[in-house]
Amino acid sequence: MTERLWNANYIKVMTANFSLFFAFYILTPLLPLYLSEQFSATKDVIGLVLSGYTITALLVRPFSGYIVDTFDRKRVLMICYFAFFIFFAGYLAASTLLLFCIVRTLHGGPFGALTVANSTMAIDVLPSSRRNEGIGYYGLSNNLAMAIAPTIGIFVYRYTQSFDLLFWIALLVAGFGMTVDAMIKGQGAKSKGQGARSEGQGARKFSADRFFLVRGWLIGVNMVFFGFCFGVLSNYLAIYGKEVMGITGGTGTWFMLCSVGLILSRLQGGKALREGRLTHNASEGMVISLVGYVLFIACPNMVGYYASAILIGLGNGHMWPAFQNMMINVARHNQRGTANSTILVSWDIGMGLGILLGGIIAEHLGYAAAFWFVAVMNLVGVLLYFGATSSFFLTRKLS
Repeated sequence: MTERLWNANYIKVMTANFSLFFAFYILTPLLPLYLSEQFSATKDVIGLVLSGYTITALLVRPFSGYIVDTFDRKRVLMICYFAFFIFFAGYLAASTLLLFCIVRTLHGGPFGALTVANSTMAIDVLPSSRRNEGIGYYGLSNNLAMAIAPTIGIFVYRYTQSFDLLFWIALLVAGFGMTVDAMIKGQGAKSKGQGARSEGQGARKFSADRFFLVRGWLIGVNMVFFGFCFGVLSNYLAIYGKEVMGITGGTGTWFMLCSVGLILSRLQGGKALREGRLTHNASEGMVISLVGYVLFIACPNMVGYYASAILIGLGNGHMWPAFQNMMINVARHNQRGTANSTILVSWDIGMGLGILLGGIIAEHLGYAAAFWFVAVMNLVGVLLYFGATSSFFLTRKLS
């Protein structure tokens, strides 16, 4: 008999994940405007303030994987969610730019830890026979939040002109997600990382493999290339569209279409994940993404611009759960948190490098050159996968 995928705990974890990303994304497009209007911050200062969140999340994730694997996962999850929730109140209380910068930078810590803890809990509450498929559907909650929250945030601000109301909405939504996670019950909720308790593991409690999944290192390296591509695209999309293509106000539509592609890919690729065909999903996703990136830069018009959004969304939607599952499948059961943090850190490193190098290339050679470089980097990632990563995974995966 096929085990039930949509059990109560899994639905609760997905709901909580949607809430945390909704609270994050409802503020994301409006924080630069808030800093400019409220504190008269310049563009470089705004970039500095907002980048602190990502840097802190990146620094915390490897350690959060270790903590999730070592201590009671439900307890760790609730502590992380409470910290993530309460920091939204800090935005309301921050009366100076310095205080806001401190709050925003520190807030990245619980966000980075919470994304690891919640996704690990999702793995724990899934039946083992449906895990690959379930992780794929789990990503839908992120995608729905990314598609809906920015639009709602812009709508609320347009009609109320109140940033405080947006902070209150984020606070309440995060509180709702925390409450839902608190209601998870049963064996999955009691899962513990057993790195410190499993037989023969005591001596390696503080080894590098507790913070970075060494067994999956090439999978992580491969993911850096794809994170790099999306880092350049997501940060320089608006200015490229305006300065090179003359498209103004189309960024929201582009990300909406990208989210539609992500959602469709999770629905269409569910069967392959259910059957364990991870390399198939990864291969399909990478090729579709490559076509999307090439189309974006090779056809600088409305058709190429918006069609690329759907293709890149479709590609990433196939690729991301496949790579996440591959990382999890080369890890032992007591390293699930480490596996999750490793794939997230790899993506973050790629995103950070993309933001940095993309800006340098654009400054000296123009945005067109930066996006052609993205297409080349994506191609390198595809070649690395077919040349080495696929066989690397197949020889190291655990039954």
